[in-house]
Amino acid sequence: MDKSKPLLLVLVLFGVFIYGLYVGTVNAKRNDTPKSFEELFPEIGYKSVAAAVNDFEHHMNQDLKLPTRVPPISFTHYFGRFSNLDGEINDTLEVKFISDQLPDHHFKIDVRPIQHKITIGKYKSKVFKMKNGTTATYIDDLKFGFNMLVFERDNWQYMFSVDADVSDKVTPEILVQIANSIDS
Repeated sequence: MDKSKPLLLVLVLFGVFIYGLYVGTVNAKRNDTPKSFEELFPEIGYKSVAAAVNDFEHHMNQDLKLPTRVPPISFTHYFGRFSNLDGEINDTLEVKFISDQLPDHHFKIDVRPIQHKITIGKYKSKVFKMKNGTTATYIDDLKFGFNMLVFERDNWQYMFSVDADVSDKVTPEILVQIANSIDS
């Protein structure tokens, strides 16, 4: 057997291997950057808060009041989304306040009709009296990763959620103040 055949075979296999590496290589372009929040959130159904609230009120045939205050942390963006799913049981308004600078600066308001409210009894941590005489339930269960204040008013169930990592800045009392600002 000719000694050059195994060497030739090794060279051919090595060449195929190198070619495969080159062809299979993905080269990133300099402009391959993640989408901005302004691009990403509208793609998944978010729009301006005013437009989402208008859609929600029109669908539900009832006015909605939102708080005039937000948590004392910085936000760079805010979006709204009305989810109109089959039937009314899962129809909700979601308002997000987020930061593209600080990922734990995240505050969310979910509103749904009171007849389709979510029961949260077993997760209850504290109960607060609001200035209109109703009660608000605070939940700080570590398995969620966020803390919530849940209350009812004007035939709506409101759920405020804030990232647990900012609970030292956004206390339950501050969430109650935000809830009370709906009356302002």
